[in-house]
Amino acid sequence: MNYFSEKDIYDIVANVVAQSGLGKNKAAAPVCSDEGMEIPIEISARHVHLDRESLDILFGKDYKLTKKRDLSQTGQYLSEERVKLVTERGQIASVGILGPLRSKNQVELSFSDARILGVKAPIRLSGDLEGAADVLIVGPKGVVSAKGSVIVAKAHVHMTAADAEAYGVVDGEHVSISMGTDRKVTLNDVIIRVREDYVLAVHIDYDEANAANVNGGHIVGHLIKNR
Repeated sequence: MNYFSEKDIYDIVANVVAQSGLGKNKAAAPVCSDEGMEIPIEISARHVHLDRESLDILFGKDYKLTKKRDLSQTGQYLSEERVKLVTERGQIASVGILGPLRSKNQVELSFSDARILGVKAPIRLSGDLEGAADVLIVGPKGVVSAKGSVIVAKAHVHMTAADAEAYGVVDGEHVSISMGTDRKVTLNDVIIRVREDYVLAVHIDYDEANAANVNGGHIVGHLIKNR
C-alpha cells in the first residue's frame, strides 16, 4: 500500500485549489433577473477636489481638511469645509470639498449646476480635464482661479477585478444601467472603472438621479451588457 507524505498531501491540495480558483479573492455572483444584474446606485453631489497650493490660498498656509464622514470609496471623505463657486454669470455657495488632496483642482457639477454658473462643462471621467471650464473658487482666506477644472462627471461603475469577473465586464467597457425605481430610466454609455481599492457602486449625478426618481436610500439598479 502506498502512503502519501504530509508534503505530498499539501502539494496535491495546493494544486487542486490553484486549478479550481478556490482561495482567490472572488466577488459574490450578482443577483440576476430579466432586467439585468443587480448593482448598487449612489448619487454624487456637486463637489470640489483641491491641490495643496489651492487649499493654502483658500484656507491658510498648511491648512488641513477636517473630515466630516467617510465616503463609500476607500480613502475618500467629505470634509467640513465649504467653498463658493463664482463666474461672471452666477455663483453656487456651500460646495463640499472631498479629500484627500489631489495633484490638480477638479470641480464636478451637474448640467443644472453648470447652467447656474453659465459655463459649458464637458462630460468627462474624473481626472480627464480636457476642455474643462473655468471657475473662481472662493474660500475664507482667498480666491483661486481654477482654469480648466469644471466637468460634468460621466456616469460610471466602480468595481474591483473580482467584481468585474463576476459581472463579466472589463475596465473601460461601456454598459447600460437600468434604474430600479418607479420611473424606468436607463442610462447608456456608462463606463466600467476597475481598481483594487474600489467599492462596487454606480455613480450618477443629481440630474440623472432626479430623472429616474432616485431619492436616496438603498437603491439597486441593473447592469446590462451592451450586445
